[in-house]
Amino acid sequence: MKRRPLHSRHAAVLFAAILVPSLTNISAAPGSEPVGRIERRDPRFDALVPKEARIETLADGFAWVEGPVWDRRGGYLLFSDIPNNRIVKWQEGRGTSDFMTSSGYSGTAPFAGREPGSNGLTFDLEGRLVMNQHGNRRIARREADGRLTTLVERHEGKRLNSPNDLVYRSDGSLYFTDPPFGLPKGADDPARELPFAGVYRLAPDAQLTLLTKELAFPNGIAFSPDEKTLYLSNADLKRPVWMAFAVDAAGGLGPGRQLFDASQWVKEGLGVPDGMKVDARGNLWAGGPGGRIFVIAPDGTLLGSLSFGVPTANMNWGGDGSVLYITSNTAIRRLRTSTRGAAWR
Repeated sequence: MKRRPLHSRHAAVLFAAILVPSLTNISAAPGSEPVGRIERRDPRFDALVPKEARIETLADGFAWVEGPVWDRRGGYLLFSDIPNNRIVKWQEGRGTSDFMTSSGYSGTAPFAGREPGSNGLTFDLEGRLVMNQHGNRRIARREADGRLTTLVERHEGKRLNSPNDLVYRSDGSLYFTDPPFGLPKGADDPARELPFAGVYRLAPDAQLTLLTKELAFPNGIAFSPDEKTLYLSNADLKRPVWMAFAVDAAGGLGPGRQLFDASQWVKEGLGVPDGMKVDARGNLWAGGPGGRIFVIAPDGTLLGSLSFGVPTANMNWGGDGSVLYITSNTAIRRLRTSTRGAAWR
């Protein structure tokens, strides 16, 4: 399949070689071509990714994949194929199949942009699939009978931009980011109603609160294991950073602090700070520039990275909680780690 044209947030810029302390090639299978590298920068990384670790390619040929989530009850992976407006299911021994079509845009007129489909996916506390819908500009929940329930689509009467990523807190509150990437013309789309890209909290009683609008393009979102810190990525070539915000007792945010700056990798192109997840030890695994997944300690130290050479947006744990499933450009890949996702702690 022809590679998806890069979105402005993934625009390539001049390449600059980066010296790394330790590089290990990783292959899909013995004798296959390498699909990337493991880059080790800190001894703590060895406790997370074994020295013999290999990355497998499970499926390829999609348009642009995002939002991976593991269904523990069914034992399978779901992910968004955004340009094709569908959610795909992958299951061991069975491969891929369509799980849901019209996953992000249900209109009758052709969608004018490149990203009509669902983006970030998650499960609520009752195990129901919840999805960010780019084309419909809302967040929806899939009920047991397959019908969709709209959870949120407006802030103070104005339509959201295009909800991107989302995460539940244990009290049932839904936190999400709302950059304009899913609009046909992005930030300059004439149908845009909100003049900012916000981060929101949707309470269990459906009350919506704007938490911050200080980031130009908030994208990935994740909680620390104790839920006292909310991490946000800023998908902005001018300020490619991950931020950490203290979460107060009411679920609001205190002042943010910069956790990590990826400016030196922006020179390689192939993405900006994107989707992310946190492991049980509190480390942040974050898609970013240079086609990398950065592994960042809670103190902001870069422990290492997985480098793919193509835009790599997101990841999530599945299986027994130690298997990392990666959405990398047009492919789904898998890495067996020595840690677990925070949800499996």
